[in-house]
Amino acid sequence: MKVGVFTPLLSQLSLPAVLDKLRALNITTVELGTGNYPGDAHCKLSMLDDANALAEFQHVLADRGASISALSCHGNALHPDPVRAGHDADISRKTILLAEKLGIPVVVDFSGCPGDAPGAKSPNWVTCPWPPDYLDILQWQWDEVVAPYWTEHGKFAADHGVKIAIEMHPGFVVYSPETMLRLRAIAGPSVGCNFDPSHLFWQNIDPIAAVRVLGNAIFHVHAKDTQLYPANLPFTGVLDTKPYTDERARGWIFRTCGYGHGAEWWKEFVSTLRMYSYDNVLSIEHEDSLLSAEEGLTKAAAFLNELVIREQPGAAWWV
Repeated sequence: MKVGVFTPLLSQLSLPAVLDKLRALNITTVELGTGNYPGDAHCKLSMLDDANALAEFQHVLADRGASISALSCHGNALHPDPVRAGHDADISRKTILLAEKLGIPVVVDFSGCPGDAPGAKSPNWVTCPWPPDYLDILQWQWDEVVAPYWTEHGKFAADHGVKIAIEMHPGFVVYSPETMLRLRAIAGPSVGCNFDPSHLFWQNIDPIAAVRVLGNAIFHVHAKDTQLYPANLPFTGVLDTKPYTDERARGWIFRTCGYGHGAEWWKEFVSTLRMYSYDNVLSIEHEDSLLSAEEGLTKAAAFLNELVIREQPGAAWWV
């Protein structure tokens, strides 16, 4: 197990500067965005057709002893706007091709979310079974949009030796272990999950129990926490649509690791991941609106590095 960083929080820095900064925090593994929501500040898909740029990119990494845990292109390839859907799907396919070329085993993405019918303008995330219109929408989404796309895209990834790690994220059709396993049954074993506990906490899903449910379907892990505010939850409920920056009024917000749940919880989380054969990266993702990117990164790195010891022969991997 090792600690890494998802680098959009450092998008103002060049890749060499990012790697140098992280090395000072005892981190040499990065997750790089290639477009769509994460942007492509540190990894350009144009390298697919530019051998010199690709060689320079690899040199920068090798020169600093850095490795890549995953390429990330979180998007919505099922968007009802065909232009948007086509753009995001193209980024995803090219990211898989770049991962293959670089020997990176995992690409992180979203499942996407369609509209409610042909000709829709916006995605429609169904959150309840009644009135019955919603179940009709959900069936149409999975049968007519989700299954055709992911059957083909899962095969594309498998053909290129790459696994797609879907981040279970509300707002998209895959947001829970149940919906993750439903998609995996459709798309095949090349599709699994990017496990981010922060999105499960506020849904009242125990992330540690979810690790046991998902098992070998976990391909990559984000390290991000959530803090619940019991004083606000009776008023807001968990489906709180206020901006994340309205911290005083929200029922929950995203936090830096250790600020929502303490070291004992994170030790058990890491131990359970290892129990189920996950031995890759805990990729820090900073979305804490109460801490700056600098403070959040520094505190998360120190917190996680205390829990995870880089493996050495005969050495324990936890403290």
